[in-house]
Amino acid sequence: MSLIRRLHVIFFEPDKRDRTLFPHDVFKGLIVPRAIGWVATMSRAGHLNLAPNSFFNGVSSWPQILVFASESAKDSQTFAEETGEFTSSMATWRLRDKMTLTSAALPRGQSEFEYAGLATAPARIVRPPRVAESPAVLECRVTQVLRLKDLDGNETGASVVFGQVVGIHVEERFVVNGRMDAVAMQAVARCGYDEYTVIDRVFSITRPSSGGSAYGGPRAPVPAQAREGLLGVANK
Repeated sequence: MSLIRRLHVIFFEPDKRDRTLFPHDVFKGLIVPRAIGWVATMSRAGHLNLAPNSFFNGVSSWPQILVFASESAKDSQTFAEETGEFTSSMATWRLRDKMTLTSAALPRGQSEFEYAGLATAPARIVRPPRVAESPAVLECRVTQVLRLKDLDGNETGASVVFGQVVGIHVEERFVVNGRMDAVAMQAVARCGYDEYTVIDRVFSITRPSSGGSAYGGPRAPVPAQAREGLLGVANK
């Protein structure tokens, strides 16, 4: 008979946490690691903005759509809405200090690229530039912007920007056997508080055949007979 050690699990509602036990909010410390979207945008007037966003991720592999969230009306979200375009450069271990500098709240019109000593490189399709030293960059066009609401239906002031990838830049040296070498690129990610992590190892697991494609790309069309079956289930 196996023995299960009884653990003391702490439960609390977010606005009622024990601030002696948890002086800092735990939410960001639990959603880890979070990929960093190093988002560059340009206003209608031509002002550049570059900022790291840790509420960032891909949400659709085809079409390729990603999101970044802004908890207030910052330049990244504002400029992306104005012009409908942005780039997202990969933040890496080598660029970690410069990436952090770009989180500074600079006056509108002052370039974070210049402030952090980062060179720009032109995008191919969209107007905002990319971080020249980054090993991978996604060029995106905005598809929608969602204003977040709480349970009472009140707007929180936060927004989520959705963008479809229209162009991809990758350094050829990081392509190994047809795959991007995540360990060699050393992408960094946010954890909780002032903590970060870096990808220094990966492992592979074979998924069940019914578990969907692990490789992305265009999805195979659903046969008409299967579509009819799904519709039948949905309509019951």
